[in-house]
Amino acid sequence: MAKKKAKGEKREYNRIKEVLEKQERTQTWLSEQLDLDFVTVTRYTNNHRQPSIATLFEIARLLKVNPKELLNS
Repeated sequence: MAKKKAKGEKREYNRIKEVLEKQERTQTWLSEQLDLDFVTVTRYTNNHRQPSIATLFEIARLLKVNPKELLNS
């Protein structure tokens, strides 16, 4: 049975922040590479907002990882 999310608990759909840290890259670097506002990238990395599929694939390309590595299963 699937575990229910507790009220107020944030669900983490992506691992972008973890991969950035592992590669010693910054959110600023990623926002510049994507030509996106820093706040947008911060929302992605904090799981407050999710990137489109196209953006997710672009992030994966920039970080040289399989897009699956950016997603929590």
